[in-house]
Amino acid sequence: MIDTHCHLTFPDYDGRIPDVLREAREVGVTGCITISTTTVDCFHALRIARSHDRVWCTAGVHPLYSDKAPHRWEALKEVGCDPRCLAWGELGLDNHYPNPPRETQRRVLEAQIAAIESLAEAGMVKPVVLHCREAFADLIPILRASRLNPQRMVFHCFTGTPDDMRMIVDFGAWASFTGVLTYKNAQAVRDAAKILPIDRVMVETDAPFLSPEPHRAKRPNTPAMVTLVAKALAQVHSLGYDDTHARLNDNTSRFFGIPAEAA
Repeated sequence: MIDTHCHLTFPDYDGRIPDVLREAREVGVTGCITISTTTVDCFHALRIARSHDRVWCTAGVHPLYSDKAPHRWEALKEVGCDPRCLAWGELGLDNHYPNPPRETQRRVLEAQIAAIESLAEAGMVKPVVLHCREAFADLIPILRASRLNPQRMVFHCFTGTPDDMRMIVDFGAWASFTGVLTYKNAQAVRDAAKILPIDRVMVETDAPFLSPEPHRAKRPNTPAMVTLVAKALAQVHSLGYDDTHARLNDNTSRFFGIPAEAA
Protein backbone atom coordinates (compact mmCIF):
# COMPACT_ATOMS: atom_id res chain seq x y z
CA MET A 1 0.00 0.00 0.00
CA ILE A 2 1.08 3.59 -0.66
CA ASP A 3 0.33 6.63 1.47
CA THR A 4 -0.92 8.89 -1.31
CA HIS A 5 -0.63 12.15 0.63
CA CYS A 6 1.84 13.17 3.34
CA HIS A 7 4.17 16.09 4.03
CA LEU A 8 7.68 14.80 4.63
CA THR A 9 9.07 18.33 4.12
CA PHE A 10 7.56 19.43 7.43
CA PRO A 11 9.94 19.92 10.39
CA ASP A 12 8.28 17.01 12.24
CA TYR A 13 10.44 14.68 10.11
CA ASP A 14 13.76 16.52 10.14
CA GLY A 15 16.46 13.87 10.36
CA ARG A 16 13.85 11.13 10.76
CA ILE A 17 12.73 10.30 7.24
CA PRO A 18 14.70 7.03 6.89
CA ASP A 19 13.24 5.79 10.17
CA VAL A 20 9.73 6.89 9.20
CA LEU A 21 9.95 5.03 5.89
CA ARG A 22 11.39 1.94 7.58
CA GLU A 23 8.55 1.87 10.11
CA ALA A 24 6.08 2.15 7.24
CA ARG A 25 7.64 -0.75 5.33
CA GLU A 26 7.42 -2.92 8.45
CA VAL A 27 3.61 -2.70 8.34
CA GLY A 28 3.31 -3.07 4.57
CA VAL A 29 3.27 0.59 3.51
CA THR A 30 5.86 0.41 0.78
CA GLY A 31 5.84 3.98 -0.49
CA CYS A 32 4.42 7.46 -0.19
CA ILE A 33 3.82 10.70 -2.06
CA THR A 34 5.08 13.82 -0.31
CA ILE A 35 2.92 16.78 -1.25
CA SER A 36 4.26 20.28 -1.78
CA THR A 37 2.71 23.48 -0.43
CA THR A 38 4.65 26.25 -2.23
CA THR A 39 6.83 26.77 -5.29
CA VAL A 40 9.83 26.65 -2.94
CA ASP A 41 8.69 23.65 -0.92
CA CYS A 42 8.21 21.63 -4.10
CA PHE A 43 11.99 21.58 -4.64
CA HIS A 44 12.47 20.23 -1.12
CA ALA A 45 9.83 17.59 -1.82
CA LEU A 46 11.66 16.60 -5.00
CA ARG A 47 14.97 16.29 -3.16
CA ILE A 48 13.34 13.93 -0.68
CA ALA A 49 11.75 11.90 -3.49
CA ARG A 50 15.08 11.60 -5.28
CA SER A 51 16.83 10.54 -2.08
CA HIS A 52 14.53 7.67 -1.14
CA ASP A 53 13.32 4.71 -3.13
CA ARG A 54 9.54 4.56 -3.59
CA VAL A 55 8.94 8.15 -2.54
CA TRP A 56 7.36 10.51 -5.05
CA CYS A 57 6.30 14.16 -4.89
CA THR A 58 3.99 16.84 -6.32
CA ALA A 59 4.37 20.51 -7.25
CA GLY A 60 1.85 23.19 -6.34
CA VAL A 61 0.68 25.93 -3.96
CA HIS A 62 -1.62 25.10 -1.06
CA PRO A 63 -4.42 27.69 -0.62
CA LEU A 64 -3.34 28.42 2.96
CA TYR A 65 0.07 29.40 1.56
CA SER A 66 -1.37 31.53 -1.23
CA ASP A 67 -0.22 34.73 0.49
CA LYS A 68 3.41 33.57 0.51
CA ALA A 69 4.28 35.46 -2.67
CA PRO A 70 6.04 35.54 -5.02
CA HIS A 71 4.87 32.32 -6.64
CA ARG A 72 7.23 31.10 -9.34
CA TRP A 73 4.94 29.21 -11.71
CA GLU A 74 7.96 28.18 -13.76
CA ALA A 75 8.90 26.05 -10.74
CA LEU A 76 5.99 23.76 -11.58
CA LYS A 77 7.65 22.97 -14.89
CA GLU A 78 11.11 22.57 -13.33
CA VAL A 79 9.89 20.06 -10.75
CA GLY A 80 7.22 18.52 -12.96
CA CYS A 81 9.79 17.50 -15.57
CA ASP A 82 11.26 15.03 -13.09
CA PRO A 83 9.75 11.51 -13.20
CA ARG A 84 9.59 11.54 -9.39
CA CYS A 85 6.91 14.28 -9.59
CA LEU A 86 3.58 12.57 -10.17
CA ALA A 87 0.98 15.33 -9.85
CA TRP A 88 0.16 19.02 -9.44
CA GLY A 89 -0.94 20.33 -6.08
CA GLU A 90 -2.10 20.49 -3.58
CA LEU A 91 -4.18 23.43 -4.76
CA GLY A 92 -7.69 24.65 -4.10
CA LEU A 93 -9.69 26.77 -1.65
CA ASP A 94 -10.08 26.82 2.13
CA ASN A 95 -13.05 28.62 3.67
CA HIS A 96 -12.44 27.32 7.18
CA TYR A 97 -9.87 29.97 8.10
CA PRO A 98 -10.27 33.73 7.58
CA ASN A 99 -6.73 34.05 6.22
CA PRO A 100 -5.40 34.13 3.61
CA PRO A 101 -8.34 36.17 2.29
CA ARG A 102 -10.58 34.33 -0.13
CA GLU A 103 -9.75 36.85 -2.85
CA THR A 104 -6.06 36.01 -2.48
CA GLN A 105 -6.72 32.28 -2.52
CA ARG A 106 -8.88 32.55 -5.62
CA ARG A 107 -6.41 34.75 -7.49
CA VAL A 108 -3.56 32.32 -6.83
CA LEU A 109 -5.77 29.32 -7.67
CA GLU A 110 -6.75 30.78 -11.03
CA ALA A 111 -3.14 31.65 -11.87
CA GLN A 112 -2.06 28.15 -10.88
CA ILE A 113 -4.76 26.51 -12.99
CA ALA A 114 -3.69 28.64 -15.97
CA ALA A 115 -0.08 27.53 -15.48
CA ILE A 116 -1.11 23.86 -15.30
CA GLU A 117 -3.29 24.21 -18.39
CA SER A 118 -0.31 25.64 -20.31
CA LEU A 119 1.91 22.79 -19.11
CA ALA A 120 -0.74 20.27 -20.18
CA GLU A 121 -0.87 21.83 -23.64
CA ALA A 122 2.91 21.37 -23.78
CA GLY A 123 2.50 17.67 -23.00
CA MET A 124 2.98 17.72 -19.22
CA VAL A 125 -0.35 16.15 -18.30
CA LYS A 126 -0.54 15.12 -14.64
CA PRO A 127 -3.34 14.48 -12.17
CA VAL A 128 -4.32 17.23 -9.73
CA VAL A 129 -4.45 16.96 -5.93
CA LEU A 130 -7.09 19.29 -4.49
CA HIS A 131 -7.46 20.92 -1.09
CA CYS A 132 -11.10 21.81 -0.45
CA ARG A 133 -12.32 22.69 3.02
CA GLU A 134 -15.87 24.02 3.34
CA ALA A 135 -15.52 25.27 -0.23
CA PHE A 136 -17.04 22.69 -2.59
CA ALA A 137 -19.68 25.05 -3.96
CA ASP A 138 -16.96 27.63 -4.67
CA LEU A 139 -14.21 25.37 -5.99
CA ILE A 140 -16.03 22.95 -8.28
CA PRO A 141 -17.41 25.66 -10.63
CA ILE A 142 -13.89 27.08 -11.01
CA LEU A 143 -12.55 23.64 -11.85
CA ARG A 144 -15.45 22.93 -14.18
CA ALA A 145 -14.67 26.10 -16.12
CA SER A 146 -11.04 25.02 -16.60
CA ARG A 147 -9.68 22.78 -19.35
CA LEU A 148 -8.51 20.19 -16.83
CA ASN A 149 -10.05 16.72 -16.72
CA PRO A 150 -12.13 16.14 -13.55
CA GLN A 151 -11.45 12.41 -13.79
CA ARG A 152 -7.81 13.27 -13.09
CA MET A 153 -8.59 15.22 -9.90
CA VAL A 154 -8.70 13.96 -6.31
CA PHE A 155 -10.23 15.87 -3.41
CA HIS A 156 -7.76 14.93 -0.72
CA CYS A 157 -8.60 14.63 2.99
CA PHE A 158 -12.35 14.61 2.47
CA THR A 159 -14.08 15.95 5.59
CA GLY A 160 -17.32 17.17 4.06
CA THR A 161 -20.92 16.02 4.04
CA PRO A 162 -22.80 13.50 1.90
CA ASP A 163 -24.09 16.45 -0.16
CA ASP A 164 -20.49 17.56 -0.75
CA MET A 165 -19.63 14.06 -1.89
CA ARG A 166 -22.54 14.03 -4.31
CA MET A 167 -21.08 17.18 -5.90
CA ILE A 168 -17.74 15.40 -6.31
CA VAL A 169 -19.36 12.32 -7.81
CA ASP A 170 -21.46 14.38 -10.23
CA PHE A 171 -18.35 16.35 -11.20
CA GLY A 172 -16.55 13.11 -12.01
CA ALA A 173 -13.62 13.48 -9.62
CA TRP A 174 -12.09 11.22 -6.97
CA ALA A 175 -11.76 11.59 -3.19
CA SER A 176 -9.24 10.44 -0.62
CA PHE A 177 -9.74 9.73 3.08
CA THR A 178 -7.54 10.25 6.13
CA GLY A 179 -7.67 9.23 9.77
CA VAL A 180 -10.78 11.41 10.12
CA LEU A 181 -12.66 8.40 8.75
CA THR A 182 -11.91 6.62 12.04
CA TYR A 183 -13.11 9.38 14.39
CA LYS A 184 -16.25 8.75 16.43
CA ASN A 185 -17.58 12.22 15.64
CA ALA A 186 -17.13 11.80 11.87
CA GLN A 187 -20.21 9.78 10.95
CA ALA A 188 -21.02 12.25 8.17
CA VAL A 189 -17.65 11.48 6.56
CA ARG A 190 -18.34 7.73 6.74
CA ASP A 191 -21.80 8.27 5.25
CA ALA A 192 -20.23 10.28 2.45
CA ALA A 193 -17.65 7.56 1.81
CA LYS A 194 -20.44 5.11 1.04
CA ILE A 195 -21.57 7.35 -1.83
CA LEU A 196 -18.24 7.45 -3.64
CA PRO A 197 -17.75 4.59 -6.12
CA ILE A 198 -15.04 2.25 -4.82
CA ASP A 199 -13.04 2.69 -8.03
CA ARG A 200 -12.61 6.42 -7.31
CA VAL A 201 -11.31 6.27 -3.75
CA MET A 202 -7.83 6.44 -2.23
CA VAL A 203 -6.43 6.62 1.30
CA GLU A 204 -3.77 8.82 2.84
CA THR A 205 -2.47 10.11 6.16
CA ASP A 206 -1.99 13.84 5.50
CA ALA A 207 0.87 13.32 7.95
CA PRO A 208 1.95 14.95 10.20
CA PHE A 209 -1.72 15.71 10.83
CA LEU A 210 -4.84 13.63 11.59
CA SER A 211 -3.51 10.49 13.23
CA PRO A 212 -6.24 7.82 13.09
CA GLU A 213 -7.79 6.10 16.07
CA PRO A 214 -6.51 4.74 18.40
CA HIS A 215 -3.63 7.22 17.97
CA ARG A 216 -5.68 10.37 17.45
CA ALA A 217 -3.75 12.45 19.99
CA LYS A 218 -0.37 11.43 18.55
CA ARG A 219 1.71 13.96 16.60
CA PRO A 220 3.24 13.50 14.15
CA ASN A 221 1.14 11.09 12.17
CA THR A 222 3.24 8.86 9.89
CA PRO A 223 2.74 6.99 6.61
CA ALA A 224 2.62 3.67 8.51
CA MET A 225 -0.80 4.60 9.85
CA VAL A 226 -2.47 4.67 6.43
CA THR A 227 -3.29 0.97 6.95
CA LEU A 228 -5.70 1.97 9.72
CA VAL A 229 -7.52 4.26 7.30
CA ALA A 230 -7.78 1.43 4.78
CA LYS A 231 -9.25 -0.87 7.43
CA ALA A 232 -11.84 1.76 8.33
CA LEU A 233 -12.74 2.15 4.65
CA ALA A 234 -13.20 -1.61 4.36
CA GLN A 235 -15.66 -1.51 7.24
CA VAL A 236 -17.57 1.39 5.67
CA HIS A 237 -18.03 -0.60 2.46
CA SER A 238 -18.56 -3.95 4.23
CA LEU A 239 -15.64 -5.42 2.30
CA GLY A 240 -12.81 -7.66 3.40
CA TYR A 241 -9.52 -5.92 4.05
CA ASP A 242 -7.64 -7.90 1.39
CA ASP A 243 -10.22 -6.95 -1.23
CA THR A 244 -10.13 -3.29 -0.17
CA HIS A 245 -6.33 -3.33 -0.15
CA ALA A 246 -6.23 -4.67 -3.72
CA ARG A 247 -8.76 -2.10 -4.93
CA LEU A 248 -6.87 0.77 -3.32
CA ASN A 249 -3.60 -0.34 -4.88
CA ASP A 250 -5.25 -0.54 -8.29
CA ASN A 251 -6.81 2.91 -7.85
CA THR A 252 -3.50 4.44 -6.77
CA SER A 253 -1.74 2.88 -9.74
CA ARG A 254 -4.33 4.14 -12.22
CA PHE A 255 -4.63 7.65 -10.83
CA PHE A 256 -0.97 8.50 -10.30
CA GLY A 257 0.51 6.35 -13.05
CA ILE A 258 2.54 4.29 -10.61
CA PRO A 259 3.24 0.81 -12.02
CA ALA A 260 0.84 -1.71 -10.50
CA GLU A 261 3.66 -3.78 -9.03
CA ALA A 262 4.92 -0.66 -7.21
CA ALA A 263 1.55 0.14 -5.64
